Amino acid sequence: MRNTRSANLFRAAMLAAAAAFLAACHGGAKNVSPDKVRPENVPANFDVTLEAAKDNQFDYDPDGGSNGAPLTVEDLRGALRYRLEEHLPVQTVLLKRSDKQRITKEHIAYLARVAQEMKFKAFMLEKDGGVSELIPTGRGAEPADEDKK
Repeated sequence: MRNTRSANLFRAAMLAAAAAFLAACHGGAKNVSPDKVRPENVPANFDVTLEAAKDNQFDYDPDGGSNGAPLTVEDLRGALRYRLEEHLPVQTVLLKRSDKQRITKEHIAYLARVAQEMKFKAFMLEKDGGVSELIPTGRGAEPADEDKK
């Protein structure tokens, strides 16, 4: 009887650990919701335009072209910090689909997290041509401008 109890206890502990691991891995994607932005709230120009790249990376070309280098999230933070240090505008960032990669939940979550940390507005270009603002909805998230009114 002891072997059965200890085996069941071990299985329960392993299942709990696996569930905690899965929740930690996928928790960031649930804390972001793309919300449609009213046409008057969409900026005419964006300071930075990013394209979704493979492996949850971002193509970033500071000159606005399509010859960007793929950046990880940490590299993207560094590139945006550099723009701030050089007194270049980083108030609005647009994420759009590239020719090779669609926008994933991870792209959205990572960009929204960076936007919240660095205090800029992040937007996403939808398939239908509409623009959505990426608004973090997890702990410490600030409400959208529409919610503040």
